Amino acid sequence: MSNTLEGKVAAVTGAASGIGLECARRMLAAGASVVLIDRAEDRLKTLCAELGTKAHSLVVDLMDGPQVSGILPRILERAGGLDIFHANAGAYIGGPVAEGDPDVWDRVLNLNVNAAFRSVHAVLPHMIAQKSGDIVFTSSIAGVVPVVWEPIYTASKFAVQAFVHSTRRQVSQHGVRVGAVLPGPVVTALLDDWPQAKMDEALANGSLMQPTEVAECVLFMLTRPRNVVVRDLVILPNSVDL
Repeated sequence: MSNTLEGKVAAVTGAASGIGLECARRMLAAGASVVLIDRAEDRLKTLCAELGTKAHSLVVDLMDGPQVSGILPRILERAGGLDIFHANAGAYIGGPVAEGDPDVWDRVLNLNVNAAFRSVHAVLPHMIAQKSGDIVFTSSIAGVVPVVWEPIYTASKFAVQAFVHSTRRQVSQHGVRVGAVLPGPVVTALLDDWPQAKMDEALANGSLMQPTEVAECVLFMLTRPRNVVVRDLVILPNSVDL
């Protein structure tokens, strides 16, 4: 590891569980102060009490546009700065398009795309002004390989990848890095709608990863020398044939 995160301030959305929580843990262990952002207020309070004085809770409903647009001053109030923003929160939907519910699609697309983009829009001016910063997205292998059983989720992650690639090129001149971690299947609440038989089979054959494995990759991205950006980091279970 070339750099620690000592003295840095990070903010992570969807930090009350899963990948977001494990990334927050890794960043704290590497020396950062971390603002854990989620709508689960009680869960955040409990976690921050466990994680120590460098962990700060921030309750935000990411489906509420004005709340998201006002996120920066609330982060600065809690932690005194912002060096790393991890747009991690997301939702999953699979299944045949012909049998889908467009109202559910709207919620998934609003969270995975609109809320993520809006949150980055809110914090980017701060990073540009200080001429340094990291934006990391939790994307998915579905953002580069269309997955036949999850077309709506796949479409949302293709949008994320397009945003990452184009925004990175806009802000690199200001010392701001933009990248994405693209995991394969991970044991998180996003897979709660998987059929139990499919989940049992995946766990048995080793085709699911744990959130800690993704968090280690995010920490790797953040600790590269400033002249290097990890634009896309794909991590898959070894048994996944993609």
